[in-house]
Amino acid sequence: RSVYDDQPNAHQRFMEKLDACIRNHDREIEKMCNFHHQGFVDAITELLKVRADAEKLKVQVTDTNRRLQDAGKEVIAQTEEIIRCRVQQRNITTVVEKLQLCLPVLEMYIKLKEQMNVKRYYSALKTMEQLENLYLPRVSQYRFCQIMIENLPKLREEIKEISMSDLKDFLESIRKHSDRIGETAMKQAQQQKTFSTALQKQNNVNYGRNMHLSRNRILESKNEITLKRTFEEDDEHEEEVLTAQDLVDFSPVYRCLHIYSVLGDGEIFENYYRKQRRKQARLVLQPQSSMHETVEGYRRYFSQIVGFFVVEDHILHVTQGLVTRTYTDELWNMALSKIIAVLRTHSSYCSDPDLVLELKNLIVVFADTLQGYGFPVNRLFDLLFEIRDQYNETLLKKWSGLFRDIFEADNYSPIPVANEEEYKIVISKFPFQDPELDKQSFPKKLPMSQSVPQIYIQVKEFIYASLKFSESLHRSSTEIDDMLRKSTNLLLTRTLSSCLQNLIKKPHIGLTELVQIIINTTHLEQACKYLEDFISNITNISQVTVHTARLYGLSTFKDARHAAEGEIYTKLNQKIDEFIQIADYDWTMSESDGRASGYLMDLINFLRSTFQVFTHLPGKVAQTACMSACQHLSMSLMQMLLDSELRQISMGAIQQFNLDVIQCELFASSEPVPGFQGDTLQLAFIDLRQLLDLFMVWDWSTYLADYGQATSKYLRVNPSTALTLLEKMKDSSKKNNIFAQFRKNDRDKQKLIETVVKQLRSLVNGMSQHT
Repeated sequence: RSVYDDQPNAHQRFMEKLDACIRNHDREIEKMCNFHHQGFVDAITELLKVRADAEKLKVQVTDTNRRLQDAGKEVIAQTEEIIRCRVQQRNITTVVEKLQLCLPVLEMYIKLKEQMNVKRYYSALKTMEQLENLYLPRVSQYRFCQIMIENLPKLREEIKEISMSDLKDFLESIRKHSDRIGETAMKQAQQQKTFSTALQKQNNVNYGRNMHLSRNRILESKNEITLKRTFEEDDEHEEEVLTAQDLVDFSPVYRCLHIYSVLGDGEIFENYYRKQRRKQARLVLQPQSSMHETVEGYRRYFSQIVGFFVVEDHILHVTQGLVTRTYTDELWNMALSKIIAVLRTHSSYCSDPDLVLELKNLIVVFADTLQGYGFPVNRLFDLLFEIRDQYNETLLKKWSGLFRDIFEADNYSPIPVANEEEYKIVISKFPFQDPELDKQSFPKKLPMSQSVPQIYIQVKEFIYASLKFSESLHRSSTEIDDMLRKSTNLLLTRTLSSCLQNLIKKPHIGLTELVQIIINTTHLEQACKYLEDFISNITNISQVTVHTARLYGLSTFKDARHAAEGEIYTKLNQKIDEFIQIADYDWTMSESDGRASGYLMDLINFLRSTFQVFTHLPGKVAQTACMSACQHLSMSLMQMLLDSELRQISMGAIQQFNLDVIQCELFASSEPVPGFQGDTLQLAFIDLRQLLDLFMVWDWSTYLADYGQATSKYLRVNPSTALTLLEKMKDSSKKNNIFAQFRKNDRDKQKLIETVVKQLRSLVNGMSQHT
């Protein structure tokens, strides 16, 4: 270390010490060699002695070895042969052992290929699983095993693709067969319901004995026929109850589900299946544009939907996890919203009540079928209430046409009955009771016309038609009764009322027809209570029930009767106007003809014959019509005198006009319609009478002196009216030069007229200022 530490003279001292050490070792080596030298010499000497013997031994050994080699050549050859055989035997044993390990693998692989060929894919997957887990690990060192291991994933993918292809074929198949599946399911549900209903009706045939006897017999016979037919159909179909599994092979679904489950892709398969079924659901829920035209379009639509959900329900119950109740409920809610929207749209296009009724029956069967599979259908029955309103609208339109046809075909004359049989036929159609008429002998006439029993029958038919829709809606008898009454009220208050109003307004309907219409509405009004009893008998709901609605037929027929009465008044006035228009007065005649005008006599004869027809009308109606006609006649005659186009009137024309008014007064006093008190009817002409008397008597002094007093003889003569007529007479006198002669009487009369005119003008001016 000191050498490396560079101490002074360290290297020199080290070398010195090293030389001293070497000299010491040399001395020790020399001592040792001197000690062993004698032994070395002795050993060499002995070795030289043995040399000769070694040579001899070598020769002997060489000779022995040669002779041994010659003797062992054959043994060596046989030994090598034995060794070679034993190596072969060992190799064969090893090969057999390895083949015994490989043969099961090859057999399993051959089995796998056979399963693939016969499309037993689920078994093939199980075989693959055994190969991978049990057989291949034993011989994994061989190359053919590696090839197998590489091929197994490819085979799995091939199986997945094939099974998916089968699933797609299955989905396409059920899409095509959905309508048949649904049709079968709906048919079975309908048969079951028909059978249950028939049994219920058969057990309750005595429940409705309070209905009309003829109706009972029809119902009972229908029940027996229906029950018998139902039993026969049930016997026919007892051996053949088809299910979804009978119509469609579901094995591709099971197979694909098992395959994907084995492969660990069950969730992928579930998602794919649900996605594809949702797409199919949207296609199924999409209706054809012309679906609303025929019932077959609706039936096909419903069958496809039922078939779709029957398949889903089957899949739900026979598989685990592929579809769940939550999934089917979600799918159904989506479908239900779409179905309701589609039905609401397409049903609005239906104008045929029979088609709407068939649609309702289809919806009921559709709902009952799906309800049997556990799907909630309350919203469908709510939709039926909307469709019921539309059905009622279509019924109202149809019955509006029926009512119009009945009114058009009616002859508006009392129904003649020649014998008891004809009378009973009419009574069986319409509830008519008249003890006085019953006492009369045949032949006789019923007061109403043919339209009354026909209208009554059609109202009952409407109730039956409305009842058909209310059946199978899972509603109580009270609700059905309420629906029937509301729809019947609509028929009476809207449809029948409108038809009656339109009928009354038609120009070809004359006074005779209007009178008959009033009589008809009276009898129809009286029949409303029988319609209420009819509804109560159908629904078995008593009319005393608190919530029972009443029919509004009374107001309907009263309104129609009032309209007919008003139309009678109008037509009478129009007829009077027609006679007035043909009046041909010579307003400048010097003296009257001495008899009433021909047009007025014709008018009076017409009124007299018309009021004779009014004998069947209620007293007030006939009296009002008569008073209205006389007032209108009086007003028309007054307007004729005061017409602005009439410039002049002679005294002879006034006298002729007075003769016509006298005939009118005589007509009024002859009591053309009974029931007037005193001279009430004559008062209609009082204005004309006082005006004409004033001019005929020329009593101006009395008129002017008593004007404004309640006891005035000419109280109803208006100054302006008198002034207008007087000026026309004044103009006529001037034109005829009556006052141009210088006779004293004529001059006095002219002065009197001028004086009266001035006084009348002052009265008129005073009235206008006061007003």
